[in-house]
Amino acid sequence: MKYLSLVFTGILLVALVSCKNQQVGPTITDQLVTNARAEGQAMTIQFYKGKAHNHPTFALWIEDLEGNYIESLFVTRYLATGIYGHGSLGEGKWDSKPGEAKRPATLPYWLHKRGIKADGETYLPTPDQPVADAISGATPLNDFVLSTKTTKALPEKFRLMLEINQPWDWNSYWHNNLYPDDADYKSSCQPALVYAVTIDQANLKPEYYLNPIGHSHYAGKDGELYTDLSTITSAREIVHKVKVQFSAANPGASN
Repeated sequence: MKYLSLVFTGILLVALVSCKNQQVGPTITDQLVTNARAEGQAMTIQFYKGKAHNHPTFALWIEDLEGNYIESLFVTRYLATGIYGHGSLGEGKWDSKPGEAKRPATLPYWLHKRGIKADGETYLPTPDQPVADAISGATPLNDFVLSTKTTKALPEKFRLMLEINQPWDWNSYWHNNLYPDDADYKSSCQPALVYAVTIDQANLKPEYYLNPIGHSHYAGKDGELYTDLSTITSAREIVHKVKVQFSAANPGASN
């Protein structure tokens, strides 16, 4: 009986330790708001970070089913202002302090879709020609909920888009020597990923989820979408999932 008692006690202790190790702390969710005064279609976008999430740059925007850009909903501040956490000291050299930099490989698909050239020569926003404060903000460190509204009338069917990228994101294919003389490639490595979901406002569902549809040019030299994702590994784990919900009202659809 004493032996059985000791065995039971041991099992109980192992179970208690196991339960303790499995406890998960409270999830921290950042709250973001853009276009607060707009009167268009309201939506809530819930972003759940993946295990590879580490200060990514991203943009959320809307386009029609033909791929024509309509408007942006959120852009992270580094790209929106052209001021990065590590400023440029010349080709392939980075300062330890924040400063101005040009990184065309960051989000080339969104940049070309947006189609605005700062100073007539680059699609990148600059300190003199930044993205509006109303749709930009710091990169969330946690899962986040973005509450936003459109400022323009939307077609009945449209796409919600996300492009996301992390700097210096290597893997066995996108390695340091793949394009050894391309400094723009080296600031990105695995190219930016593009996610999308199609929305039909006439038949709104309770929720939608964005799915990856391709990647951008590795050095930002064009605005094409490359649909082969076979070489993409950890970059697909920046995002766990992105859920979208709309209000029941339908003020954003055009007549």
